[in-house]
Amino acid sequence: MNGIIDLGFYQVAAAYIFVIIVLAIIRHRGISREKEIVIASFRMTLQLVLVGYILVYVFDNPNPFITAAIVIVMEAFAIYTIFSKFRGGLSTGLKKVIALATGAGTVLCLLFFLFVIVRVNPWYNPQYFIPIAGMLIGNSMTAVSLAVKSLTDGMTTRKQMVEEALVLGATPQMATRDILNSTFDSAIMPTINSMIGMGIVFLPGMMTGQILAGAAPTTAIAYQIAIMLGILGAVALTVIFTLQMGYRTFFNKEDQLVGETGIKNL
Repeated sequence: MNGIIDLGFYQVAAAYIFVIIVLAIIRHRGISREKEIVIASFRMTLQLVLVGYILVYVFDNPNPFITAAIVIVMEAFAIYTIFSKFRGGLSTGLKKVIALATGAGTVLCLLFFLFVIVRVNPWYNPQYFIPIAGMLIGNSMTAVSLAVKSLTDGMTTRKQMVEEALVLGATPQMATRDILNSTFDSAIMPTINSMIGMGIVFLPGMMTGQILAGAAPTTAIAYQIAIMLGILGAVALTVIFTLQMGYRTFFNKEDQLVGETGIKNL
């Protein structure tokens, strides 16, 4: 197997032609997204360069406290990102649920993956701990964002159905069962669709990275299968934790819906 081909400054710079192409297209179409694309490209570049230098130091100086701190920062940023998508629209109770569900679901799957599947030694080895944590947290963040949006929309548009069920004697859990089921389904569907197309439609990032780095395709495949199943588990756990705890924030202690949408002034 050949080693990885290093990319020089000018080779990376040449890739920015794709940004110019996108800017030209949206300008021609009259779509006002130039600022967002430029900022996103700049932020991506700056963040990745900084992270690259940080990881070089962390990999050369493995430390359990530094590894744990990085994962905590990743979790915090993921939770903040979810909050920012619903700025001004989430109750304090639902925010607490999102933070707890995201942290608990991803950490449980991360520890199982590292200790049982990979059996990394030492356990805090940043070469494995940080990239795997990033994949689990990133995918869970997207799934929780979808779940929260679907849940809040469902509780708003189907408010009358929930209230009628409550009047007929249903518990909040029974009254929201259909909403929770449809929300769970919509939140995990992107992950399932990704798994269906994987290997035929596209080669996933982790597998591609290992192959480019010179790993045998069979080794890369084994890791990719394991991480995708880990992502599925993390997504499912974070979403179900969010839903099972989150739906209660739409009700008061007397099992009555709160407010017009059930998400404010709790």
